Amino acid sequence: MANEKLDKLLDEIWQFELQSSPTMATSQGVHDYDHLLADLSAEGLKRDSDQAQAYIRQLDVLADAKLDKDDRINLLMQRRRLQEIVDSYAFHAHYMPITSEYGFHSALAFLPRSSKFDTFKDYQNYLARLSAIEAYFKQNIDWMREGLKTGFTQPQVVLKDFEQTAQAFIQDKPQDSVFYAPFENMPAHIDATQQAQLKSEAAKVLSQQVFPAYQMVYDFLVNEYIPGAKQDIAAKNWPNGAAYYENRARYYTTLDISAEQIHQLGLAEVKRIRAEMQTVMQASGFKGSHDEFVHFLRTDPQFYAKSAEELLKQAAYLSKQIDAKLPQLFYKLPRTPYGVAPVPDSIAPKYTTGRYVGPTRDDQPGYYWVNTYALDKRPLYELPALTLHEAVPGHHLQNSLAREMTDLPPVRRYTYISAFGEGWGLYSEYLGKEIGFYQTPYDEFGALSYEMWRACRLVVDTGMHMKGWTRQQAIDYMLENTALSEHNVTTEIDRYISWPGQALSYKLGEITIKRLRKQAEQALGAKFDLRAFHDMLLENGSVPLSVLEELVQDYIRQQS
Repeated sequence: MANEKLDKLLDEIWQFELQSSPTMATSQGVHDYDHLLADLSAEGLKRDSDQAQAYIRQLDVLADAKLDKDDRINLLMQRRRLQEIVDSYAFHAHYMPITSEYGFHSALAFLPRSSKFDTFKDYQNYLARLSAIEAYFKQNIDWMREGLKTGFTQPQVVLKDFEQTAQAFIQDKPQDSVFYAPFENMPAHIDATQQAQLKSEAAKVLSQQVFPAYQMVYDFLVNEYIPGAKQDIAAKNWPNGAAYYENRARYYTTLDISAEQIHQLGLAEVKRIRAEMQTVMQASGFKGSHDEFVHFLRTDPQFYAKSAEELLKQAAYLSKQIDAKLPQLFYKLPRTPYGVAPVPDSIAPKYTTGRYVGPTRDDQPGYYWVNTYALDKRPLYELPALTLHEAVPGHHLQNSLAREMTDLPPVRRYTYISAFGEGWGLYSEYLGKEIGFYQTPYDEFGALSYEMWRACRLVVDTGMHMKGWTRQQAIDYMLENTALSEHNVTTEIDRYISWPGQALSYKLGEITIKRLRKQAEQALGAKFDLRAFHDMLLENGSVPLSVLEELVQDYIRQQS
């Protein structure tokens, strides 16, 4: 009976979430709200927070009932999603809807890819959504003005050239806009007269509403927000900032661990990895110091692609190589394929080196994005580790398996928990070493540099936000301990400054997964099956690390 009550409540909450986030609904194949964007009015945000709190109270009543293991996880995951709505509202996260690489305005570039374009009505819905952009932007700008009044803004230093992320969407001709793409090749069953009508209306909406809306964002950034943004970088200096940072650290890591504990763990990991780097450097035959070796890696032309096409081809080649090794690591593989594509030009200059972008419809693949901007800052020796992390066995494999678990409720299939997902991604880089994916000492050093990158995050994120580190101090620390280019390091540091706590999730997740695997290996001995263990880790989708701990202990008992 309790399980039935929970199932009904989860369905109701999911409908609430879809209604609150129309673009998420579209991406999940629910098309009731395809003509809308989110309501960010003061009334709308308070309504959502109040409703989330009411649902939390209902879930807490059921938490004491006799639920099976799956439903206990379902309840925990749903409660976590609702608590994030409540916390974000309480800490005024809506005052700051941008990071150094993300913006409420640039996020809409995904609309043509996620929307449905089968019927005349679908196109009308899409045009209605485009027409709603101006009001949506005004709501965001109004909240950002509240941030300026209260000192809750992004630091000015991370916003250099950020206005270009708005300017990139303003075109001389509507037909050149990313939002016009769906009108280029329309379904044949929409007759020619209707197609002409839709194209004419699209050109009008883009010229008269969308482009002016982006111009409004550009003007606001240039004239108000960037000049008025705060000068220091520490999250603890925001209103209620120390509490907000600790909240973000708990949210992204799913662990009850202090910033100081994280900082000290990071220092220990940096020391350990640095020793391994020394071993690999010696194996390469290089005779100089660590700093000289890193300088060699950063500057020697042999380590860099000559063109964007060459970099993408190498990424695609590595992707097919690791595809062939997956049966060594898993029994169950996802059905959804993935492609390799460049990071879009409009966001590439301030974007991270690579990313996985999941499908938004069931007729789409996932994509492993590779940043082809500034080729002399994208070393080939880092590409194997990046491929393992972003494509397979990393994000594509893990996320696709979760989406394909149709027996689980949506809250389980579509929730992404950073500590699990990013921890899995970093663990996937480690698997590359076990299966011989790193062909040269340079590849091995690149993988260690990537691991060091995530260890350094524990140090610099807590350092900048809670311990008074300067931006330059953090940049210098990363340059000293990794082989990342200065461009990558600067981009990454600005990301950590503008997105507090998220960078902590990778290493803490990976450490947990490695520790749990070691426990299983020691407990099961000859009975330990790596492929079965990996399938077990992924068969419940993205879960908090405490839940993963319970699942592994259950697995050990069952196998014993």
